[in-house]
Amino acid sequence: MDEFEPLRSEDGPQAPLPVGSTDLENAILAKLDDDKAQDIVLIDLRGKSPMSDAMIVASGRSHRHVGALADHLQRLMKEKGLGRVKVSGLPHCDWVLLDAGDVIVHLFRPEVRTFYNIEKIWSVESGHRTDSRA
Repeated sequence: MDEFEPLRSEDGPQAPLPVGSTDLENAILAKLDDDKAQDIVLIDLRGKSPMSDAMIVASGRSHRHVGALADHLQRLMKEKGLGRVKVSGLPHCDWVLLDAGDVIVHLFRPEVRTFYNIEKIWSVESGHRTDSRA
């Protein structure tokens, strides 16, 4: 897979797939891209936070899509030898968090992602954010 293959996004230009610094990060990013997740953002937390090395944020088109993305990532992480990862938010699938220790994955429906805007906490620009001054 070409690591600069365009991502699918509902609004705005297509962005290149982020490249992680570990095999796990790259496997998660590739799986999200294969499963048509939108607006995938990789946030490097090394030196910023002791909780994790990286955070990956992505959007699904619906509750069902977010749930499927989470399920596929759980299977991937199990195949990578991580066993059962900690998962929160699966019953509702508005915001699902998967904690694999070194990597934390946040999966959102677009409206929920815009509301919580967690990329702003880490000062990361992404395609789904809108300028509130407009």
